[in-house]
Amino acid sequence: MADAAYSAVHTEGGAAERRAFRVSGIVQGVGYRPFVYRLAEAYALGGWVLNDSAGVGIEAEGTAAALDAFAAALRDEAPRAALVTAVTWQAITPCGERTFRILPSPAGTRAATLVSPDLGVCADCRREILSAGDRRYGYAFTNCTNCGPRYSIIRGVPYDRPLTSMAVFPMCPACQREYDDPRDRRFHAQPNACA
Repeated sequence: MADAAYSAVHTEGGAAERRAFRVSGIVQGVGYRPFVYRLAEAYALGGWVLNDSAGVGIEAEGTAAALDAFAAALRDEAPRAALVTAVTWQAITPCGERTFRILPSPAGTRAATLVSPDLGVCADCRREILSAGDRRYGYAFTNCTNCGPRYSIIRGVPYDRPLTSMAVFPMCPACQREYDDPRDRRFHAQPNACA
């Protein structure tokens, strides 16, 4: 589907451009990478997003109009818990990338990003905790990209599971499926776990 959308946009919308974006503020631990992934798919952009020690890095490729709308949405439509303080970009050479990916975070650079505070349990997670028969029924540590621990579990940045106290707890197959599914609210939720 993404390739068909990409081709349609690039045939009708003009030549492809590529931009490198830097997003600063509280943009780790708030579902920002999954948000960027979905946004890129909505605008039929190729490229990638990752957390790094300075915030979130993005490269996106598509038409100028799609990239302009994407750039505005990075701030204007950010997840509720995010606090975007800056979105900057520069033009780079297009490479024909048609799919969008979340890349692993690079290691070894000096930390300069803000970390989200812990977030109270959202209505969706609360519903699961209270629903007999749900696999998270009664599980006090239920969380998703919209809620749960952040600051209290982080050991370093970028905010990724290996740099949290959750590193020692491998995800079960069901949690891993949620983590890997772009349509799931636990897509790239670092503290994802179940009973």
